[in-house]
Amino acid sequence: MSSYVSKCLRGLGIGLAAGIIALIAWRLGWLDSWEAPTWTWRATFFSQRETPSPKVKLILLDQPSLDWAQEEQGWGWPWPRVVYGVVSAFCKRAGARVLCLDMLYTESSTLGVPDDVDMGQGLKAGAPTVLAVIPGGSRETWPDDLPRPDLKADLPTVGEAKNLLFPVAEVAAGAAAMGHVVGAPDADGVFRRIVPFCKFDGVSIPVFGLAAWLPMASTPAADPNAVAAPPVEMPTITASDGQLRIGDKIIPLDRHGDVILRFRGRDGLPDANSVAAIIQSELRMQDGNEPTVSPGDFNDCYVFLGCSAPGLLDLRPTPVNPKSPGVALHTTFLDNLLTDSFIAEAPTPMVILGVMAAALAAAVSLTYGGKWWQAGPLAFLWLAAPMILGLAAYAKGLWWPVVAQASASALGMVGALVANYWTEGRQKAFIKQAFRHYLSGEVIDKIICDPKHLQLGGEKRQLTIMFTDLAGFSTFSEKLGPVELTTLLNDYLTEMTDIIMEEGGTLDKYEGDAIIAFWNAPLEQPDHAVRACRAAMRCQRRLAELRDAFQQRTGAVLRMRVGLNTGDVVVGNMGSRKRFNYTILGDAANLASRLEGANKAFGTETMVSGSTWEKSSDQFCGRKLADLRVVGRKTAVPVYELTGFAGEATPAGWEAFAAGLSRFHEGDFAAAKAIFEQLPDDPAARSYVQRCASLSTHPPASWDGVWGLTEK
Repeated sequence: MSSYVSKCLRGLGIGLAAGIIALIAWRLGWLDSWEAPTWTWRATFFSQRETPSPKVKLILLDQPSLDWAQEEQGWGWPWPRVVYGVVSAFCKRAGARVLCLDMLYTESSTLGVPDDVDMGQGLKAGAPTVLAVIPGGSRETWPDDLPRPDLKADLPTVGEAKNLLFPVAEVAAGAAAMGHVVGAPDADGVFRRIVPFCKFDGVSIPVFGLAAWLPMASTPAADPNAVAAPPVEMPTITASDGQLRIGDKIIPLDRHGDVILRFRGRDGLPDANSVAAIIQSELRMQDGNEPTVSPGDFNDCYVFLGCSAPGLLDLRPTPVNPKSPGVALHTTFLDNLLTDSFIAEAPTPMVILGVMAAALAAAVSLTYGGKWWQAGPLAFLWLAAPMILGLAAYAKGLWWPVVAQASASALGMVGALVANYWTEGRQKAFIKQAFRHYLSGEVIDKIICDPKHLQLGGEKRQLTIMFTDLAGFSTFSEKLGPVELTTLLNDYLTEMTDIIMEEGGTLDKYEGDAIIAFWNAPLEQPDHAVRACRAAMRCQRRLAELRDAFQQRTGAVLRMRVGLNTGDVVVGNMGSRKRFNYTILGDAANLASRLEGANKAFGTETMVSGSTWEKSSDQFCGRKLADLRVVGRKTAVPVYELTGFAGEATPAGWEAFAAGLSRFHEGDFAAAKAIFEQLPDDPAARSYVQRCASLSTHPPASWDGVWGLTEK
């Protein structure tokens, strides 16, 4: 199986596991506490950019109203209930559809029953009014003096309410309908949902905002001889498949049967008037004066009256306002109903598909993009995508589980990174074990960072190869004991190997005192020839520094012969599956070995081939030695002696040596010999003197200017 397919399968497996874990956590509600803040952010973002329905109006019993009542009217709290009849009269004058009083009248007025009677009569005479019922008290049956709502459908509930508190009979007598204000916040204490119906004593009571919208029975007329209004036909109400259908309206329900609200407008409230301003306006109009609030603003509207004064203890935290009047839940419900803008939970199949897709995509992408500079942008992408999708879903009226999808992405990414670390960790250990004996730590680190530089099994590549050997090693080694010889070799090889690795070389092997190394593998090194030549010069000079110390230990002068060649070879791990060596094979390597030995013929120490010299001559000092045909090769190669770095002084006699070499190539052996004899201190010149003498004595049948070696 290819590495690509293996990685893909690994990423898919991790993504599948991450997606399943995230879905289970989402379904069990473990992510709700993290999802809530993201919902608050979404709701706040959109509420500030959306306008509530102009059909919903709000009157607030706020702190300025309490102050006005105390200072101007001498009313302490609670107010005389007759004033609510004044508000109802204003709404009737304005042509409002309904007035919803989100206040409790479960106990008789502090001013006595007549105050309750006056309020009930005022409500009858005013706009149709909806009053609130809440859980509590001891009543377990529907009051006999209140008409039972005719809602017989099988409806979702929060369970049967065993006890409810109703307005006192005198006040309730003026109501056209009742609506419940049962509500419970989410686990974080924030109100995001509302219960559409509450069942009590076999009666399905609509939520306050819905009661305002449903048709109402006509308020009983003050004249008992008046003709009764025809019965009101209620719309068909059904609930199925996560939806509540009321006539032509469809209200989405969450998995618990609740309605998710979409708060719109600043702080989630419609434009509000203070109740003091409404009362003043109605009283002014009764006296024939101009009102401070125009009744025309309320025409054909649904009007809610609620409390916002802190001391009245009816503030509720919502996603868009931590201190929102409780009535905002009901104005929002009716606003959503009128504009068909409720929020629905994203369908479960869609969530499963989205979460699994995110987990798989995140895991697979991080499996292939595990580098830090790849992981960062990918992590940002996969963690930002759920929030973007959540915003887009909200705009379409869906609650998308952002945290579930983000958790799936995060788990997928973490799992992929852990798996990458585990698998790549083993790969790094393998690389370190395989190369630690013949690669520098720097090179190993580069391979570990990018293993594609290493192709196991062999590849053809141009390398610069170095062969070194100690001259006369066998002679002085016989004079040393095993311990002394081993110590000497270890010291010598350590010094030379350190330099080779510092120059980025790869150690092939040791053969006794010989060192075989190469450059441009496993990492590509465009300047491999320069590195190899520099290593050769540094090794020669380091040995020169150590020569006296080694001579004291061996009694011999240690000199090293070096052969360098650049050419194509096969390089890779070769051997058995359990034991192998990273080495080279090819004619270019053989030539480097022959050049090391060819130093003996010329009395030189460092010989490089023409291919190596061509790539490095601008940085080193050297001279051409010969066109050389080594043992085992038919083709001659130009060879050069490497003596120093560019800019260093050229040894004396090199011009004369070049002139003698030119005569030698031309076959004028006598003239060449005469020139070379002028350089008695030049080992290479002395070798040419002997060679010219031999060729003069035994002239070749044909001459090509090549020095042919007869031994390795």
